[in-house]
Amino acid sequence: MPARLTASELRTCLGDGDRTFAGLLAGTSGIGPLRHGVPAALNVAHGYHVDDGADRAFAASRWVAECAARAVAAGALDPRRRRVVALVGTGLRELAAVEAYATGGDAFGAHRLHFGDAVHTAVPGLREVVTVSNACSAGGHVLALAEDLLMLGDADAVLVCGVDATTESMLAMIGRVVDRPTETVRPFDADRQGVLLGDGAAALVLVPDDDDTRPALARIVATGLSCDAHHETAPSVAGITRAMRDALARAGREPAEVDLVVAHGTGTALNDPAECEALRQVLVSGGADPLVTAVKGATGHTSGAAALVNLDVARRCLAEGRVPPVVGLRRPLPEGTGLRFPTEATAHPARLVQSDAFGFGGVNAVTLVEAP
Repeated sequence: MPARLTASELRTCLGDGDRTFAGLLAGTSGIGPLRHGVPAALNVAHGYHVDDGADRAFAASRWVAECAARAVAAGALDPRRRRVVALVGTGLRELAAVEAYATGGDAFGAHRLHFGDAVHTAVPGLREVVTVSNACSAGGHVLALAEDLLMLGDADAVLVCGVDATTESMLAMIGRVVDRPTETVRPFDADRQGVLLGDGAAALVLVPDDDDTRPALARIVATGLSCDAHHETAPSVAGITRAMRDALARAGREPAEVDLVVAHGTGTALNDPAECEALRQVLVSGGADPLVTAVKGATGHTSGAAALVNLDVARRCLAEGRVPPVVGLRRPLPEGTGLRFPTEATAHPARLVQSDAFGFGGVNAVTLVEAP
């Protein structure tokens, strides 16, 4: 069921949503030296960090609460007068707080691993706050759940959030799969070295398509999902294409109508060729010739927030008629032949944008968005 996006707020290493999009258009990267852990031990030397000057423990709670409050204010939404549910997508929850406790920090209640307390405090009056831990497509999955809640009439509006903070456990994992520390994220580049983590939080407000007349930022046409369980970490082209086709089928749209893709684009050995092949099988073979951009070369991989960061970029591309370059891309990978990757800010009056998010375990989410 289509829904209207009435507010969207971000926090990335580049700043809020306005600053993030401006940085993307300028080709700016938010990469910096790793601030957490021991680089030599982790085999990771860089990251895309948000630094709010506070403790690392519960940073994710602070960031998502801040974005949630800003989104509710921007959307002129009063949860005390309407049935508003909040959904928070995350890959790691408050793992940084667990790491702090394991190394001598303060104990805390298990319920604080989730974001109910933080979001309820930031936005009084919410009927419920549900945390969904679903790897790097978690933001896309809670977006789909929000569309279902609105379609079923179980909520008047949904506050859709995504968040993750860099943790040493996750850094140790990505450091084990590369021979030497990745210098920067280079989506769809032939010489890509792998992924790096980025801190990020996002919150948006979704209301029914026929709900009211308040100004909307964009129209969420449909979200398609798949869970292929192909491998613990490796992507499946079949699973990804199923999510893309599910989104098109739910929207009643043809592949040829998609004229811009905000890709998952992790800069890893396996994701980028698989995503290119999926785009060819579903969109190009269906008559589309979209521009394909990606943000992780500028923001890092924001994990649970990644799908909503992509969505915010998609709605700004629709509004401004400009598409950011793929930061870090110098020489497109051979598997990208036939796809168009912008290497500078490009004027492009997109009409239907596809936003991709894929996660470990084969959880895939693809959203179609258009101008309101």
